[in-house]
Amino acid sequence: MATKRYAHTDWNGDLIHGQGLVTLDSSGAGEYPVTWASRSQEANGKTSPEELIGAAHSSCFSMALANSLAEAGTPPTRLKTRAEVTLQPGKGITDIVLSVEGSVPGLDESAFIAAAEDAKLNCPVSQALAGTSITLRATLAQ
Repeated sequence: MATKRYAHTDWNGDLIHGQGLVTLDSSGAGEYPVTWASRSQEANGKTSPEELIGAAHSSCFSMALANSLAEAGTPPTRLKTRAEVTLQPGKGITDIVLSVEGSVPGLDESAFIAAAEDAKLNCPVSQALAGTSITLRATLAQ
């Protein structure tokens, strides 16, 4: 069954001097201020579309990897995933770097890297971002 989630942004003013408030409607998880400066310069306590994409990508990737590892009989005890999303003003989002460190008992590093590569290709957010360069760095915690 398909699911739908909702968010909205109330924006006031022009791009450079304006500001907005992103609201996560479906979950009720909060409201987050956003400005052009927080997107193109320093965050200064405000979010950006790229940070929200990073949150979506890191969580989707983590779920896909956790699921595939569990299905293979080696469930992870912990996955820590960071998504670094680069915005180049005038060009758009130029690349994403996914970095994951996993604790997976009974799995060697090459198998972990292979599972992570598969999750990168098959998580729905990676697929939605298919036109963007996505690099993966995967390490197995000792």
